[in-house]
Amino acid sequence: MFNDDTSARQVGNMALLPINTKVRGPAPLAADPSQPDVIEESLDLFRANCLFRNFEIKGPADRLMIYLILFISECLTKLAPTPGKPSPGYQEALKLLQTQAVDTFALPGDAGFPLNSLYHAPANRMDADALRSYLTQTRTELAIRLVDRLYTHEQVLGPDGQPTGQLGARSNKPSKWWMSFQKRRFMGRSLSA
Repeated sequence: MFNDDTSARQVGNMALLPINTKVRGPAPLAADPSQPDVIEESLDLFRANCLFRNFEIKGPADRLMIYLILFISECLTKLAPTPGKPSPGYQEALKLLQTQAVDTFALPGDAGFPLNSLYHAPANRMDADALRSYLTQTRTELAIRLVDRLYTHEQVLGPDGQPTGQLGARSNKPSKWWMSFQKRRFMGRSLSA
């Protein structure tokens, strides 16, 4: 959907697309906030795309989406329960993933970046800094939206046992449906290489 946007700035061969966010950073704001952005598209397509071993890259926006899908995978792995440690609640998950979003990460062209065969390195230090800032902002916004999807509001039931349409408290466990994809590797890759 976003590959047709020729006005988007590119660093290397990755598009820096507008996003709907309140997180501070260099990303351009979307012209129409009612339209889904690349983060929303990545979240919507994650479960289907993570089953693919191959992905046809049709443009620079696809490279950004690949990166975001791999980051979603990394986030789900971070929230997965381990023996003796259950999955975190909503607030703890939000803190964990926001920390994960701003932690140091490799960029295309760096030795630790696992997808160097698909991405070009930024042309110079200024481009690298712009890409790092943009990806930090998108990773942070993605973490917030992912936690909101993982920990849904519980339905408030009326005296007759029927849903009232009001939203209750957030679930204290992540969605099993989302968490079932934690071990799937999109294109057989991971950002944590």
